[in-house]
Formats: sequence, C-alpha cells, structure tokens
Amino acid sequence: MLISPAYAQATGSTAAGGAAGMIQLFAPFALIFVVFYFLMIRPQQKRQKAFQAMLAAVKKNDTVVTAGGIVGKVTRVEDAHVEVEIAPNTRVRVVKATLTDIVGANSAKPAND
Repeated sequence: MLISPAYAQATGSTAAGGAAGMIQLFAPFALIFVVFYFLMIRPQQKRQKAFQAMLAAVKKNDTVVTAGGIVGKVTRVEDAHVEVEIAPNTRVRVVKATLTDIVGANSAKPAND
C-alpha cells in the first residue's frame, strides 16, 4: 500500500486538563454573549424605558404623532387611550402605545403663512 494507515493518539489528558479544556471551549461563547449584551440588549432596554417614560408623560395640549403618521393635539388622556384632535372638531381615540413621538405644546414652530 502506498498510504499508511493513521491512528489516533491519546493526548494523556487528566480530569483537571479536561476541565480546563471545557473552559476554553465555552469562553468564546461567554465573550460573544457579553458583547451582545452591551451592544444590543442594554441599549434597547434603555430606549424602551425612555419610551415608557415618554408615554407616561403625555398631557393635554401636547402635539403627538401616531404610528400611522397622524399628527394632532391631545385633548384628553386616559390610562390606555388618548383623544387626539386631528382637525377642528375632529377627534379620534388612539391607543397610547401607538404614539411614536410627543412634541410639547410650546415647542412647535409656527407656520409661515
């Protein structure tokens, strides 16, 4: 035969060497999890907390934008719903969680009419 058979060789690892091998095996996974936590999970939790605080701070006469793109002024605030005036004498009730942006009453710029 031109090719000699290859046989596996024993490494001679003991129980302590096996534990060190396991640590080396799982260390990259732990490092990846830590990186994901600081780059993705933690910033998302901060944004979610800020969004919840923004929703809790909605008050009458705030200008809001809904997820559908409707812009209007808040006329009444309830626990889970907000009444928004989108045109003179036209009011709609929207779920508070669908609000995407809140602009204060005095921070809106006047139109150049």
